[in-house]
Amino acid sequence: YGFINTCLKSLVIEKYGEEIWEKLRLQAGVQDGFLTFEVYKDEITMQLVDKACKILGVPADVVLREFGEYFFEFCKRSGYDHMLRTLGGNLYEFIENLDALHSYLSLSYQAIVFFSPPQEMNAPSFRVEKNEDGSMHLHYYSDRRGLYHIVPGIIGAAALDFFNIEISMEIVNQTEEEERTGKKEHIVFLVTQNPVLSYKDRNKFSFSPQYLADSENQTETQLNNKDLEKSKNTIRDRGSSLCPVKKSHWKTIRGIITLGRGKLLRGFDPVYPKSLWIDPKTFCNGLPFHMVFDKELRVKQAGVSIQKIVPGLQTVGICLDHYFSIVHPEVPFTISSIQKFINSQFVFQTKREMMPESWKQRPMLELRGQMIWMESLQCMLYLCSPLLRTLHELEERQMHIADIAPHDVTRDLILLNQQRLAEMELSNQLERKKEELRILSKHLEEEKKKTEALLYAMLPQHVANQLKEGKRVEAGEFKECTILFSDVVTFTNICAQCEPIQIVLMLNSMYLQFDRLTTVHDVYKVETIGDAYMVVGGVPVPVSTHAERVANFALGMIIAAKGVQNPVSGNPIQIRVGIHTGPVLAGVVGEKMPRYCLFGDTVNIASRMESHGVPSKIHLSSSAYQCLKYKNFEMTERGEIEVKGKGKMHTYFLVRNKTACENEIMGRP
Repeated sequence: YGFINTCLKSLVIEKYGEEIWEKLRLQAGVQDGFLTFEVYKDEITMQLVDKACKILGVPADVVLREFGEYFFEFCKRSGYDHMLRTLGGNLYEFIENLDALHSYLSLSYQAIVFFSPPQEMNAPSFRVEKNEDGSMHLHYYSDRRGLYHIVPGIIGAAALDFFNIEISMEIVNQTEEEERTGKKEHIVFLVTQNPVLSYKDRNKFSFSPQYLADSENQTETQLNNKDLEKSKNTIRDRGSSLCPVKKSHWKTIRGIITLGRGKLLRGFDPVYPKSLWIDPKTFCNGLPFHMVFDKELRVKQAGVSIQKIVPGLQTVGICLDHYFSIVHPEVPFTISSIQKFINSQFVFQTKREMMPESWKQRPMLELRGQMIWMESLQCMLYLCSPLLRTLHELEERQMHIADIAPHDVTRDLILLNQQRLAEMELSNQLERKKEELRILSKHLEEEKKKTEALLYAMLPQHVANQLKEGKRVEAGEFKECTILFSDVVTFTNICAQCEPIQIVLMLNSMYLQFDRLTTVHDVYKVETIGDAYMVVGGVPVPVSTHAERVANFALGMIIAAKGVQNPVSGNPIQIRVGIHTGPVLAGVVGEKMPRYCLFGDTVNIASRMESHGVPSKIHLSSSAYQCLKYKNFEMTERGEIEVKGKGKMHTYFLVRNKTACENEIMGRP
């Protein structure tokens, strides 16, 4: 069920983070969310565990044990705390009743939608045996192989939380057994335990290592001889009183209680009648769903209601396995198998071929109850009730509430479960809607990121954020920055001789490489107009290395352009690059299609450096040269040239970076 996968997801996120979970689920190829009552393939869980081991670099047994410990806490947080706490008064009783808990949960998990076919809750099975030395042997049976390391995690966490004891679990036997439904993994654990006490309690008490005995034995071992003797004297003194009056009921009770501790001095001894004060007819009517059978599975007696449904049981001595099959636990129908799981709840199902004609078109009846071995008679008593979850199932079998004994809580369970299942179906629908909303929200977040990425490509991030918040973006003055312009040599001639699509493909191929270089060298792309490409360093975020960044970017542009083909000649295209350093004013212009623009004479001079440049050369102004002079760049002097609108200017060419190789310039690994 989805509950298991949700728990595993929660563990990974809580301990290792969202990124690890995302990586894990993508490698496993599973969805992100799981519905609690939805049935999922076992392969999904196995895949998640396998990928978790590989990604985290942890052995499978460690991952599964950690999952077991977390699963116990997850169950408590999910509302099963009180249910788990009331399973037993000690660890032995807790384990002994785990199968009963699975049986109860199957009422909900198998029939969440009333009219859909129930899906089997294929839970593991547990059997526990006490040893004389206080240890236990825990037998674990499961169809799912390789998950047995979860058991020490769950049982260990329960022992520490509920009973304040630490346990160690060691595998003493591991086999595969052929059962009714196929092969089952059978693991036997040796469970030994020691008390976990506070510092104060450690000084006050000394415990026997045989702490695994049940609660009654634990109580008796904790009472010391002094308290016992004192209590005996108190009782004796009261018995030899000067006023020999009959002791009251409460005096008797007080007499058998340890003074100051409130612990019983003796255990409970039941009283049995010499003969059974009930006749067979009353017994069969009072317990209408019961059966008694011997070692050969021959039926000795049966309740009246089960006789009515299965008339064959009225024939004394018929074999029980002719009319019923065992659904749970999944064991062969033999007396030895039943005795092995004597503490488990047994579910029987009627066989269709042996039922009366009127029943053959209905769903088969299931019975659930406990087995009691009667040593003196060498017979097994099966005390059971119809396993019905809803009124719909009752109607399908054409049965009525009146068919169930008034004392049988199955009557109340059917009515209560009907309401509970309706609530759970509503909860399931809400969970589905919640999952749908989560997926929609995730998709919305992804689209939002795409929109923001597009917006940040058009405007600086801090400017875009201010515009999103409805704030006005003030123009800013930058005292020093470096601006670059570039264009394609003979671009007009190329356009005249090519199809428009060829021009678009050429420019796109070139600009994609230039855009990547802006990220490599952390410069801001201002705009592109036709074949002109404009970037700036030191705007919108001022940096002292603006000239070096733009210079390295320019060197990368020259290299990248060699890889772009001229659609006319087939040769690599040539570009001119011009660079100038100086102050600018920057701000957002327009509302419908706002652009982050640069203003000032620095922009004009940078443009002139490009237009007066030489193909495949990087043309520098004197101010740009001064910024790069002592920065490990090789530059050559061009001399004085006439610049339109500026008169004569002393300019230079940038040749190379002395310390960076081509791969570093291009951002290659």
